[in-house]
Amino acid sequence: MKNDALDFSIFSPIKSFVKKSSFSAILLFSSAFMALLLANSPANAFIERLLSLELGFTIGNFSIYKPLLLWINDGLMSVFFFVIGLELKRELIAGQLSNPKNIAMPLVGAVGGMLIPGLIYFLINRPVGGEALNGWGIPMATDIAFALGVIYLLGSRVPIQLKVFLTALAIIDDIGAVAIVALFYTSEISVLYLSIGFFFLLIMFVLNRYGIRNVLIYAVLGIGGVWLAFLLSGVHATIAAVLAAFAIPATRAIDKKKYIASVKSLTEKLQIAKKAEKEKYLLSSDEENIIGEIKRVSSNAMSPLQNLEHTMHGLVLYVVMPIFALANAGVVIDSSFFQMISSPVALGVLLGLLVGKIVGIYGLSMLGLKLGLYKMPDSLNSRMILGASFLAAIGFTMSLFINSLAFESYVYIQQAKMGILMASSIAGILGYVIIKNAIRSRHDDPVTHIRDKKEDLATT
Repeated sequence: MKNDALDFSIFSPIKSFVKKSSFSAILLFSSAFMALLLANSPANAFIERLLSLELGFTIGNFSIYKPLLLWINDGLMSVFFFVIGLELKRELIAGQLSNPKNIAMPLVGAVGGMLIPGLIYFLINRPVGGEALNGWGIPMATDIAFALGVIYLLGSRVPIQLKVFLTALAIIDDIGAVAIVALFYTSEISVLYLSIGFFFLLIMFVLNRYGIRNVLIYAVLGIGGVWLAFLLSGVHATIAAVLAAFAIPATRAIDKKKYIASVKSLTEKLQIAKKAEKEKYLLSSDEENIIGEIKRVSSNAMSPLQNLEHTMHGLVLYVVMPIFALANAGVVIDSSFFQMISSPVALGVLLGLLVGKIVGIYGLSMLGLKLGLYKMPDSLNSRMILGASFLAAIGFTMSLFINSLAFESYVYIQQAKMGILMASSIAGILGYVIIKNAIRSRHDDPVTHIRDKKEDLATT
């Protein structure tokens, strides 16, 4: 395994994220299903009025009022993109993306999984032209929470390297999605507000450079300065969230050696204080102070970046994404259903995800293997990569988000939603079945089964 192209040493964050993703995927699916039910019920008219309700505030001569749907897509989704930015920075510094050899196969697959879906959509909608062409970015996205959620449903027999491959693939895909939104899905740009946003961003980087670690300061500058200025500039506010994330300090106030020594010393003091204290249930003031110091030292042993990432992951998985799904996944299904699903926009999204992702990811990954760019990890096989390619075709959250930016036409938005929902459902089912069968056949082989057991023990 030492020459394995995907020989990662950091597995625990992935395992933790996958466990969270299992429930969040179910919650996300339930939210999408509820949105479909509500969109086809008498409550739809009320929901439409609610989402179009103008909300905002006025301070002196400055005022900003926008529909509730925009606050969800630009505000709540900025939290989602902020966490993506934190993950990207961590991965670039010390994770999967820090070593070029570790990302060769996912990188090739991710590039193919973005270019070919966009090309398929473009070719299908080229005869239509006009606004329909704006949706080329929709089938290029992957929903990491859904994809890893399906992986986790398959149980512990899924090779950790497959989870790593899919995670790395989705991270690179996220980078591409952020770049697409920044470059192609922005309105007219106000240079003044954009300059103000970058000024506040510069202040955040300067504070980082001089060792300021107070998260509240970064929150005030990031939200009240960078995010708000980008929102008013015409550049999508979610881009500000990614940039602000890169300004969050990734350094620790205390290194591992000092941390271990401090905790050891404080633990010894706690044992002495416990012997001197007769009370069985309540802590003495000395014990409280020592435990408080252990908490403080432990907090300093983690960087603000990691603290924020761990703290905000639950918020994104269990609050932000379900609310976004409720607000955006609803599509009215009526007598025009077959006309809707056979429209160029819906077909472009459907085939872009289902065909483009599989051809792009699986096809180019296998081509890279044939060309000798990297080696297939011992714990994987081509059928597992094929299954992962189908799971990467679950666009959902990111596809719905880009859909909200791509079109102004209500008809196109609804058609694209239908394509996203159908493609994501089919891709999830097929990916699950393919990987399950691939694991079963591999598990039945006694040689590979023994080797996989050894690798699982080594990575654990």
